[in-house]
Amino acid sequence: MLEEETLNAATVPTLSHPGLLVMDVDSTLIDEEVIDELGVAAGVGDRIASVTARAMNGELDFRDALRARVALLKDLPISMFDDVYHAVHFTNGALALIDALHDYGWKIGVVSGGFHEVVDRLASDANIDYWIANRLETAGGRLTGRVLGDIVTKDVKLESLRTWAGRMGVSMAQTVAVGDGANDLPMIHAAGLGVAFCAKPKVQQEAPHRLNERDLIKILDFLR
Repeated sequence: MLEEETLNAATVPTLSHPGLLVMDVDSTLIDEEVIDELGVAAGVGDRIASVTARAMNGELDFRDALRARVALLKDLPISMFDDVYHAVHFTNGALALIDALHDYGWKIGVVSGGFHEVVDRLASDANIDYWIANRLETAGGRLTGRVLGDIVTKDVKLESLRTWAGRMGVSMAQTVAVGDGANDLPMIHAAGLGVAFCAKPKVQQEAPHRLNERDLIKILDFLR
């Protein structure tokens, strides 16, 4: 179900001008949580899923929670990325939304607390314009249990939204941010239109807009 709070119409993005939509990946662009799927493959699915749920509801620091979950994946063969990539599904309406916005001259970005090893392929499949994700360290064809480089946190997601909007030359008022977890809230609040998508309770409470039907094409209803 689509729920919309009353906002000043001048602040809401419009399809009549080029804009930018940025969305989360896990449980937003796709139905699954990639790290949970990797956890199942590693035989620690319940332990990882429990931490994921708490992190997405804002109960744990995302950076610490990610490192703890990735440590549980140590020695997992990197071939499992192929299995997970083939097992995940684009959320209903995701590809239609992306195509429709491209037709209006918009660009699409995704910001993921997940992993480049899967997100790169999803971004290519979906014709995404910009994307960022975490990268996992490997050695001898297996995961070491460590993350390479900086972790994609809520602050990185927000900065990516701003950077990509600046690159396009569009104002923040002409941006849309969509996500389901607590680490999506800063970009949801900063965008001209911020939408909690089938989101965790904390995000439902704090986001200015909510879409509680798993059909991303309905994001367009906010823009018409």
